[in-house]
Amino acid sequence: MRTLWFCLLIGLCPAVAHAVTVRLDMRPGIAGNAEYLPGKPDQPAVLLLHGFLQTRDFPTVATLSRGLHDAGYSVLAPTLSLGIPNRSQSLACEAIHHHRFEDDVAEIARWVGWLKARGHHAILLAGHSFGSLQLLAYLNTQPDPAVRGYVGTSLVAAQVGNTDRVALIAHLEKQKLYKQPALVSHSLSFCKKYLAPPGALLSYVRWDQPRTLQALKQSPVEMRLIMGDADTIVGRGWLKALRHVGATLVVVKGANHFMDGEHEFDLLDQALIALRHFDSKPSP
Repeated sequence: MRTLWFCLLIGLCPAVAHAVTVRLDMRPGIAGNAEYLPGKPDQPAVLLLHGFLQTRDFPTVATLSRGLHDAGYSVLAPTLSLGIPNRSQSLACEAIHHHRFEDDVAEIARWVGWLKARGHHAILLAGHSFGSLQLLAYLNTQPDPAVRGYVGTSLVAAQVGNTDRVALIAHLEKQKLYKQPALVSHSLSFCKKYLAPPGALLSYVRWDQPRTLQALKQSPVEMRLIMGDADTIVGRGWLKALRHVGATLVVVKGANHFMDGEHEFDLLDQALIALRHFDSKPSP
């Protein structure tokens, strides 16, 4: 019996046994960290990104990371620093948020560079929720040619509640222009009270639905989206809008924003289908 359990443990835990924690300087005084799971050398590497204010240990991302690795992919799952050296915990809405959207995108570029320097010349991007948005923003900069495809799960734009976004942007731009130091408390994503300097908040608020849809249309790589039809976070009409941007859209029936419970298997299945599609395409 003991031998049987030992064999089962060996079979169930190869990903954990080979996980490596990587630390990389993002900018002066700020180091970021990621979990790296090396896979088969003949398969692309996957950069997998968590959602808003979370870490790579968020259940949806952690489960997906292990599943992709078990399928043979090398997986790099960073935790965005959000301005905190070696951040390892989710950040509370009530914290003072000095980080900017552009900083997040720059960190993605650093991690793509790390994968390429390690010998991965075919890289696929996969994100959950706000992580999908940040990866999309990276693709709208000057992405590394090694990036071959994108899988966005529960993609969502930056949400600001019922506020008039145009008026909010104008107000924040005015505060930023006149260098008004007062922190701003406002709804952002799932945070009802998000506290940040005007410029930092503005960097996220600008990513509304029209800008997100435009970024999808302008992507230099093929895109696949995985969404749940029971997702109450993304807002009304979002799935309909996504159908018109040219990306392949898969809707998982009954799945919520986090694709949890029985839908974890649906998410993994659809993610693997998307990644294998990109993997099967000839190199440019």
